[in-house]
Amino acid sequence: MAKRREQRRHSRVDHPGGEEAPIRFELFSTERLVQHAVSLAKAQKVSSRKEGQKLIPRVSENSRVLRAAYKAVAKAVHEQHAITPAAEWLLDNFHVIEEQVTDIHLDLPESYYRELPKLAGGVLAGYPRIYGIAWALVAHTDSRFAPDLLTVFVRAYQTIEPLTLGELWAIPITLRVLLVENLRRLAVRIMRSQTSRRLADEFVDHAERIAAHTDKPDLPLPTPVLPSGSLRQAYAVQILQRLHEPHPGAVVSLDFLNEWLDEQGISLDEIVHREHTDQIAGNLTVRNIITSMRAISAFDWPQFVEDVSLVDECLRTHDGYGDMDFLTRDRYRHAIEDLAKRSPHSELEIARKVIAQVQPSSKHPAANGQHQEPGYYLIGAGRYVFEQEVGYRPSFKQRLLRVYVTHAGLAYVGSLILLTLLLLALPLSTSLAAGLNGFQLFLLALFGMFPASDIAVGLMNRFIIGSLPPRHLPRLALKDGIPETLSTFVVVPTLFVSVARVQEQLSQMEIRYLSNPDSHVRYALLSDWTDAELETMPNDDRLLNAATTAVAALNTKYGGQRFFVFHRKRLWNPSEGKWMGWERKRGKLHEFNRLLRGATDTSFLPIAGKPAVAPPGACYVITLDDDTKLPMGVVSQLVGVAAHPLNQPVFDPIAQCVVDGYGIFQPRVTPTLPHRQEHSMFHRIFAGASGTDAYSSTVSELYQDLFALGTYSGKGLYHVDTFEAALAGRVPENTQLSHDLFESVFARCALVSDIEFFEEFPSHTEVAASREHRWTRGDWQLLPWIFGPRGKGMPTIGRWKMLDNLRRSLSAPGAFLFLVATWAIPDAPQLLLIGFVLTALAFPVILAIMDGFTSPRRGISLYTHLRTVVENVLWAIGNSLVALILLAQHAWLMMDAIARTLVRLFITRRQLLNWVTALQAKSTTSHTLKNLIRPLGSSFTVVIGAGAVVLLFNPGAIMAAAPLLLLWWLAPVVARTLSLPPRLDRAEALLPQDSAQLRLIGRRIWHFFTTFVTVEEHHLPPDNFQEDPQAVIAHRSSPTNFGLYLLSVMAARDFGWLGLLDSVARLEATVTTLSILPRLKGHFYNWYDTQDLHILEPPYISTVDSGNLAGHLITLAQACREILRKPLNFSTALVGLADTHQLLMTALEKITDDRRTHTVTLKELRHKFVAFGELLDSSPTDPKEWGLLWRQLKIKADTLLDMVRSFSDERNDDGESELLAWAILLRDDILSHTRDVENLIPWIHVS
Repeated sequence: MAKRREQRRHSRVDHPGGEEAPIRFELFSTERLVQHAVSLAKAQKVSSRKEGQKLIPRVSENSRVLRAAYKAVAKAVHEQHAITPAAEWLLDNFHVIEEQVTDIHLDLPESYYRELPKLAGGVLAGYPRIYGIAWALVAHTDSRFAPDLLTVFVRAYQTIEPLTLGELWAIPITLRVLLVENLRRLAVRIMRSQTSRRLADEFVDHAERIAAHTDKPDLPLPTPVLPSGSLRQAYAVQILQRLHEPHPGAVVSLDFLNEWLDEQGISLDEIVHREHTDQIAGNLTVRNIITSMRAISAFDWPQFVEDVSLVDECLRTHDGYGDMDFLTRDRYRHAIEDLAKRSPHSELEIARKVIAQVQPSSKHPAANGQHQEPGYYLIGAGRYVFEQEVGYRPSFKQRLLRVYVTHAGLAYVGSLILLTLLLLALPLSTSLAAGLNGFQLFLLALFGMFPASDIAVGLMNRFIIGSLPPRHLPRLALKDGIPETLSTFVVVPTLFVSVARVQEQLSQMEIRYLSNPDSHVRYALLSDWTDAELETMPNDDRLLNAATTAVAALNTKYGGQRFFVFHRKRLWNPSEGKWMGWERKRGKLHEFNRLLRGATDTSFLPIAGKPAVAPPGACYVITLDDDTKLPMGVVSQLVGVAAHPLNQPVFDPIAQCVVDGYGIFQPRVTPTLPHRQEHSMFHRIFAGASGTDAYSSTVSELYQDLFALGTYSGKGLYHVDTFEAALAGRVPENTQLSHDLFESVFARCALVSDIEFFEEFPSHTEVAASREHRWTRGDWQLLPWIFGPRGKGMPTIGRWKMLDNLRRSLSAPGAFLFLVATWAIPDAPQLLLIGFVLTALAFPVILAIMDGFTSPRRGISLYTHLRTVVENVLWAIGNSLVALILLAQHAWLMMDAIARTLVRLFITRRQLLNWVTALQAKSTTSHTLKNLIRPLGSSFTVVIGAGAVVLLFNPGAIMAAAPLLLLWWLAPVVARTLSLPPRLDRAEALLPQDSAQLRLIGRRIWHFFTTFVTVEEHHLPPDNFQEDPQAVIAHRSSPTNFGLYLLSVMAARDFGWLGLLDSVARLEATVTTLSILPRLKGHFYNWYDTQDLHILEPPYISTVDSGNLAGHLITLAQACREILRKPLNFSTALVGLADTHQLLMTALEKITDDRRTHTVTLKELRHKFVAFGELLDSSPTDPKEWGLLWRQLKIKADTLLDMVRSFSDERNDDGESELLAWAILLRDDILSHTRDVENLIPWIHVS
């Protein structure tokens, strides 16, 4: 089989079109191209068959031919043979060709190729119709990619025959295929021409060698033999060119050429002209192909498809279609494409039917606004009815999936229950066979239900997520920003604890504004004081004043009233026995919503004597936690999702809940990159992927994909009026701690997984435990709504979500008690039962291994895929091991939370709002050993209790239980170890010799800037300096170079290679130049000529360079502020001078020849250099000694420079003397620091 595959890989593939000539015909004008497109559309007939000629095998063969041509040309260049300009294009741009071939293989999968309509007749019969269209365009434009011509050609074609959306998207890849095909044909000609010239050169060289080794001028020379037909033209021309050169001795006869030319009926001049014409045409076509390949890669194809698509043109007749973002419009178009494939209608007919649906007559207006939205019939609730109208025939797989989704609640929960019972049947049947009685089986079934359900949930979720595509919610683009009708408040419910914390929160609010500076977005803190025994505390006014002062400063800084602080007074809570903010976070948001609608009876305090008033008209509120980070533009994106007609909430006043659309939108929440001290092993294992995902895209989430309902985590956007209406009167006071899930059940929540927020993840196990304890208490406090009358009208899926949270909180206690029961029950099949629990704990590892068998994603190499799989498996193993070690501790935590909640809920009815924030939990944890005492005591209690049960009922099993019992007792030690900050890696610490070496490297780099950043270059750094083969300065520079040079100035000053005054002078000179450079909307262009400051062609803005410069300028500003606060440090200056002195010594050591000098000897120089180094090593202790030192350094540096000059002059190497260069630089460095001394502290010389 391998041999057959190898033969197939190297088998010859027939070329399209039936011949090997370049794809190059008559060049057409625009008008002629339009005519040709029309005639082509009339002539081409489409076959009904999906099978056709394969393109990929031909592309692979073309790639092999081009690589062979590249190697042949490279070999010719290496052997110093002349090559044509076309061959030079091939040699210099082969990497571009490789990129095109790679893109072709990635972008033209077999499934996509099969769906392209195929031609029924002609020379390209069996090839896709779009291939024939692209062939005609390439042939009549000489492979020159011109977007305007392409657009005109495609539009003209579609006046006769519309193209499918798949064909339009296939245009770029088809053009690449044809360009590679055409380049292959030209490369074959290049190789033939090169072979012909080589044969001609070999013959002439052979004849010249014969003539050179004989004294007989009339000695007959060998008669050349013409090569095969395709090689003769270039062979003949090369012979003629070589014979025009002066030759000693006899001359080769041209009779053989004349005979061939007579046979062809052409002259020598004509054959030369024909060869030169072919070379010129080939050169031009190859150049066009390479430039077209680059242009195709850079072209905006999505915009092109929308411009020429007749389907898109039809959809744009709907007013709202153009306001949507590209992905939403593309989803609509793909829905039309899908409907057309399995219905008797074309794509354009489907589009027209959709528009007809959303444009009802005046006699029958649409009852529902969603019915006037095309997406309602394409991707919304009206899809199934519309499918029947157009005669759509779903596939068998689609039918099965739709049946499951239609009954998703019953099917999902039923599947979980059935799978759980099947999984539980194995250990129970084995236990029954072992002779266990009914009560023992009941205990195993009761406790084993939880690990079995964990496995069942993992399997079901994995299967469903793999079967259902992730839901991309439609959205509006909001290109002009958020309109006033959709104005939004970004709020952070918080506690005022300290002035420093208040200032930090205001700083974060400013950062959120800078990343989302929309005119109709406002920012506010919704604040409370901490709980207290009294209504007012001494520090209250100070904290509030700090907040209001900072908010006023922000409003002044940015103009307008866009920053707010709404602070609540404390109210007495008899249930909690404290003065506190009413209903905590839930109360803050509820009162703020009422404030937005004009309420005057809230507990918000007056500010500056004015009652709390919020700007009216806010449509949405985005609520965040203290540590939540907002990426750039995320507010506009989230509002765009919420504002789309299909997502707007439909509220049922009878059921008092949202029945369609969404009232809440939950983005994906990703952990931020931790600070070094928080990058613990626990964080690395449990936080998952951290940081910004530059390629963030929609990901799967079971509830969103299956039920179209996400889960709210308290950080997201909600529609104010709908949110309030859905929750009105549902929650009695002092009863609900965790309200996020509850709110999402009635207001309907959507997970917007391609939009991200960022927040911190705990790095300490105690902080994570505190958070999970708090969440569990909140989940169990929902019992009256899950089973009681308060949950009347609650959707089934919402009730299941709450139940599933309770199940998860019981998983650790269930697994722990199942293991204890396994050990305590005599004759129990312990290996099987323990393995059952371990399988449940290790199930993340099993899922990670299963994921490894999936195919790599597009553009991901097999090596990268396998490496990622291994990393995921190792991560899962670590996760499972930690879960096993902390199982008893986790079980105790969960049982404590559940017991506390049940007691408070049904007995005391107090402290139901007991809450410890993440910040408070974090502040009370540490890594000291004394913090181990309480956890060790708790684990000791659990382990002793479990051990006692085993000893009481089955003493013989204690040895089997001992390893895990010991492990659980030591779990707090493991938890502390996992929570420790990472130790400093010794490999990261610089050794003294490494530090010294890096300083010398940096000093050499600074030498580049001092040499080339000159007045002639307008104080800008040239991009590079070429040393070999000749010295050339690249007189151009970019924003990145500007920033790097400015930071290099500051670095040189910090290292002691430059004085303060000279640093400022250099910075001012460069900044002055930057201020006069032409810019576009504040952005520097990417390249400027440093000699006359004009913009280099083509002018463009690089966001990368602009971002680099912005970061550099921020760093520079901070460095300047630090300089203002720090005194001059002459000790650093001496260290910097020592660097230059060391490089001077290195240059001296390189002089090993013994050329004699009379004025200054090498030995004298070494002595002076050593003495100068000793002077730099001195450590003055008072101003008098410092003044004396600087005077001595200046004098001795001048003396040293004179000696080096004399030495170099005598050796006649002053033009290339590295020694002299570093001597000058040492003198200049000393002068730079001396200027600081004389101008900034002149009194030092009179001390």
